[in-house]
This record gives sequence, C-alpha cells and structure tokens, in this order.
Amino acid sequence: MRIKGIVRVEKIVAMIIVSLVFVSGCMRSNEVSSEKKLVPPIFADVSVHDPSVIKVKDTYYVIGSHLQSAKTKDLMQWTQISTAPQRGNKLVPNAREELGEALKWSKTSTFWAGDIIELPDGKFYMYYCACKGDSPRSYLGLAAADNIEGPYKDLGEILKSGMEDELSNDGSPYDATMHPNAVDPDTFFDKEGNLWMVYGSYSGGIFILKMNPETGFPYEGQGYGKKLLGGNHSRIEGAYILYNKETDYYYMFLSFGGLGAQDGYNIRVVRSKSPDGPYFDSEDKDMMACKGADGSFFDDQSIEPYGVKLMGSYEFVKSDGEPDKKTTGYRSPGHNSAYYDEESNKYFLFFHTRFEGRGGAYEVRVHQMLFNDEGWPVVVPHRYAGEEIGTYKNKDIIGTYKMINHGKDIDPNMKQSKDIVLDKKGKVTGAVGGKWKKINDNKIELTLDGTIYKGYFIYSWDEDAGVYVMSFTAVSKEGISVWGSKINLEE
Repeated sequence: MRIKGIVRVEKIVAMIIVSLVFVSGCMRSNEVSSEKKLVPPIFADVSVHDPSVIKVKDTYYVIGSHLQSAKTKDLMQWTQISTAPQRGNKLVPNAREELGEALKWSKTSTFWAGDIIELPDGKFYMYYCACKGDSPRSYLGLAAADNIEGPYKDLGEILKSGMEDELSNDGSPYDATMHPNAVDPDTFFDKEGNLWMVYGSYSGGIFILKMNPETGFPYEGQGYGKKLLGGNHSRIEGAYILYNKETDYYYMFLSFGGLGAQDGYNIRVVRSKSPDGPYFDSEDKDMMACKGADGSFFDDQSIEPYGVKLMGSYEFVKSDGEPDKKTTGYRSPGHNSAYYDEESNKYFLFFHTRFEGRGGAYEVRVHQMLFNDEGWPVVVPHRYAGEEIGTYKNKDIIGTYKMINHGKDIDPNMKQSKDIVLDKKGKVTGAVGGKWKKINDNKIELTLDGTIYKGYFIYSWDEDAGVYVMSFTAVSKEGISVWGSKINLEE
C-alpha cells in the first residue's frame, strides 16, 4: 500500500510539472507579438463610390453612387453585387423606370451616394439621390425591400433642391449659398432610439432631419431641417454620424475638398453630445462657423482650419537601404462611412480611394479605428487585415519608421513619408525631432517639434512590403494626424 501511495504521489508531482510546463508555454505563446499570430491576408477588391455600410447577420454590405454595391464577411475579400443603374441591377432591376422621377427632376442618368438602413418593421429602406452635377438640382427619395439585396420599390420623394421657378422645401426661393443640396443621405438611430437623417453636399452645407421610424420619411414641418455646418458653396460633403457609447459622443465624419484624384479629398471628423449638434472639433471650434467666405465659390482656405483631419492623399515611399519595390498609397480617400462591430469590439472606417497612376479608378478600403485618451478617433495606417491590438514591449517598438504627417490642408499632392527613429531612450530623431513614450500596453504619446500627439501602437499589414509591421497612429489637439510604419533596414 505504501508503494502504491508513493507511485500516486509521483504521478501527481509529474502531472503538476506537466501542467506548469503547459501553462508556462501558453503564457509564452500569449506574449508572442501580435504580428506572429496573423497569417498573410488575401484581398479581393471591388469598386463602390461613396460606400455606405450596413451589416446584416454576418455580412457587411456597402452601397454607393450609381447603385453600386458589394458585400463581405471578413472586410478583406469582397464580392461585387451591382455596378451601374442599368437593366438587371440587382438592387433596382428597372431603375430608370422605378426611380424615374428622380432622374427626370435632376436631369441626369445616374444616381449619387445612397444609404440603406433596416427599420423596426424588418424591411430595408434605401435612401437614394440624384443630382444634375453642375448645379444642386437634386432629388432625394426612399425605396424599400424585404431583402437587403433588393429588389427595392420606390416609396417616393423626400426632398428636392435647386428649384428655379418654384419655392424650396422650406417655403422660400431656393438659394444655393444657404440651402442644402439634397444628396448624400445617412440615416441612423441615436442612443435614445430616435431616427435621424443627415445629408448635404457643397452648396448651403450639411443639414439634419428627424425621421419617423414607422415610415422612413421625415416628420412634417421641418423644411430642410437643422443646419450643422457649411455654406457659400464650401466643398464639404458625405456626412456620416456614428455614436460611441464609451465616450458618449456622436462623431460626424465629413469629406473636405474635391473628389477627383488631383483634388485633395480628405476625411475629417467632429463631435457632439447630441445627434443634431452643435458639433465641435478638437480645438473646440463650433462647426457652424465652418463655411466659405461670403461671395466665394469652393473656398478651401476658409474651411481648412476646421475638423480633425484623419487622412488625405499619402504614400509610404521607399526608404534608403530598402530593396527596390513599388509603393502605392492613396489618392483622394473620402466619402466614408463608419461602423462599430459589437462582436469584435472594433470600429471601422469604410471609404473609396483612388491611386497614383490609375486615373479616376477607385476601390473600397477599410481601416480599423481606435479612440485615443482625448476621445478622438485615430486610423490604423494600413488597410484592415484582421489585426488585433496587443501588449507591446519597448523592444517591439524601437526602430526606424516611415512617418506621414497628414497636416491640416486640402492638398492635391500626396503627403510622402519621411524617416524617423524612435530610440530606446525615448528620443525621436531623423526628419523631425522630439520624444516618444509608450503608456500602458499600447498607447503612444509623441512630442514632435513641441506638438503632442496621442494614439496607439498596433501591428498592421504593410501591403507594399508584404509583412506585418509595428505601426503607430496619433492625433494632436490641433486636429493633425500622424502615422508611422516601421521598417527593418537590416533585411
């Protein structure tokens, strides 16, 4: 019996040792840097201009201008659903007849940025719009379907703009310097369950209407609704509003500048405690003051100081010592939507972008967003590839980075990266001087030429290099974003 007892004790000790080894191994495994857990992503790209996102069950859908649409389950491999308002379009198979009133009023043959939302009755409501283009003569309407992919049936007009010989929706003669262009809708629920629609492009600015969730139409008596910003033909459009329950702010994303590849399109964000404003930027400037000067037309200088600029045209260029390779970057990224995924606890930015050397061709891109200690979103420098933010050590961080400073201007040129070094003593040297520090597991505070930027470190997929790299993203009180992408000059 004694021998058996000894054997049992030896077995128990052995099991404890094995368990400790296993736990130790798991702990070491969990300490492995995030980039080693990820496999190279496979992308399948699509073309949707002005993508507006909706998630249905496990699938993300985007709808955009020209009744273009696409879907994905992983935000990397996309499938095109529709491409143009031609016969057989899956969303609206006979769009020129079904939505003919919009085309007739707007004197056009195509549609501009649309939006889809699911209302309490379980149906999907598509807010569509059409615009003449060289004037704000536009039509914003509503269609509905039982299935997210259609077919959608017209429910009729919501708003018109650009009237020439009749009164506008607010009962006064239409004035393009102060009245909205009735396009670019985004319909959303606030934290109280109220339904809203924000809309507008250039012309008189961005407006918001309170909507009836039982019908999908605005409550009566609002005219064009409440003005939030813009006016005097300032180039501001594509408003999209997202609520963050952690910060208790409504974030309104906007595109500033012209949408052409050479026109300096860029994405900005402002925030408010209420869905219908007032909205402020990171310097506490009231966005109602953001508009073109009286008598001006496309006055970009008047609006440049406003908003937090998240990204504009940029390129991570080849650094000295790196092997020769093609670099891409984005031209005129913009007209975004945004989404919070509760299951993954991640925020995403959806937008279209053009590319150097490819003319007006555009594709959908998705980047993850994080919110810094000041409650402002910062955008991961590289496109989403399934990355998870992790716990990082200083040895993971120190090294040479390609840094993009997005500035605050509306710039037709691509912001090109410049090399900086984050050294082990917390100094920043190279193209710009300053200091850096890691706060807690993954936060960064950069001080560059006396300006403080706050954000995060995160491993992300460098598509040019074909590897996961340490990167950083941060924004300053002045609303300027900086990005960094680490390089290894020894390889």
